[in-house]
Amino acid sequence: MRTILLLLSLGLFSGCSTFFDREVQYESVPPDNFPVLRAVGYAPLAAQKADTEEQRMLMAMKASKLEALRELAEQVYGQKIDYKVTMQQAVMGNEKLRASLQGVIRGARVVKTYPVGEFYATEMELDFKQVYDLYQNSQPVRRIKSVKYY
Repeated sequence: MRTILLLLSLGLFSGCSTFFDREVQYESVPPDNFPVLRAVGYAPLAAQKADTEEQRMLMAMKASKLEALRELAEQVYGQKIDYKVTMQQAVMGNEKLRASLQGVIRGARVVKTYPVGEFYATEMELDFKQVYDLYQNSQPVRRIKSVKYY
């Protein structure tokens, strides 16, 4: 009687997975198409705090690149909008609107940087084929190809 109870309790606690071992094979799954996102960032030359015109131009170039990157990030991740208004504020026209964005952009490249009147513009693009290749090296996208049980 003791041996029967011992065998039953071992069967309950061990589960079925100990009787079989398995081998899982994966394969990579590339997407069907890769979009190319484009963005343009602008920065005013006069608003840059610098002593010389050349420094203002370099600062505006960098600021326009950051604006283009922000626009790419908005396209990739979207933008979180917080809007708060009470009835009293709505009557007076005093609303609070706040937007935020957080993300990482990898693989973007500068297509063109040029002055436009009193502004500096930077055109950038993000090719998702390149982004896919970057992520494949660090975090491959895979699906189960086959499972064999032994």
